[in-house]
Amino acid sequence: MTQAFTAAVVQMVSGSEVAANLASAGRLIGQAAQAGARLVALPENFALLGRREQDKLAVAEPDDAGPIQDFLADSARRHGIYLVGGTIPLRSADPQRVRAACLLHGPDGRRLARYDKIHLFDVEVADGGERYRESASIEPGDAVVTVDTELGCIGLAVCYDLRFPELFRALLAQGAQILVLPSAFTETTGAAHWHLLCRARAVENLCYLLAPGQGGQHDNGRRTYGHSLIVGPWGEVLAEYTDNGEGIACAQIDLAAMDHLRARFPALQHRRL
Repeated sequence: MTQAFTAAVVQMVSGSEVAANLASAGRLIGQAAQAGARLVALPENFALLGRREQDKLAVAEPDDAGPIQDFLADSARRHGIYLVGGTIPLRSADPQRVRAACLLHGPDGRRLARYDKIHLFDVEVADGGERYRESASIEPGDAVVTVDTELGCIGLAVCYDLRFPELFRALLAQGAQILVLPSAFTETTGAAHWHLLCRARAVENLCYLLAPGQGGQHDNGRRTYGHSLIVGPWGEVLAEYTDNGEGIACAQIDLAAMDHLRARFPALQHRRL
């Protein structure tokens, strides 16, 4: 297993045109690979952030076939990287809803894992009408997903999942060392809770956490918080893309240092419940 390597989070401002979003994602993946990243993570909804929730139905792909999935496989293979494909809409048994699927591809382009977002964002963010109801167009998943790679054990979660620590404990129980959380936090909730929750999930599980986000003004009028992060197991922010708009942030992931921290500060062994 590789003990230390460079990882990158990609920040985007995705819109309603899939082709334009994939072009932006491809350019940013290339920048991350050029910077030496072996693990690259895209944000939630990287291929489409539509004007309406139902727009994703028109571009939803069957499992393991379609242009968005081909893009992820080709990008991972071309750059020889592990690529976490944010989320993409995959068809479900319900014709009116999709699965928000987070895919992990290996350096040979082969798909290694699929995680379907479990917790759906059905909330009223603030007084005045900022409301979201993901369950109207997304069918929730129910499986906890980790995958062992030469870089370490990667656990997958998505955006609103961040508020449910029991999911991250379940990932830890399956051996997760690197947590990857593609997101599209709203500007309101991000300003209030993004750094707090990302750092908490990393600290309480003594894991690295990669949190790529959407960040800026989208053509549907929505504003997302950005601040794509890489957090270390002691809660330190190792890298952050602080500007609005697209970009990347890179940091070193050192699993030997993480193991040393877990040995000298064995909080995970002290659990009683």
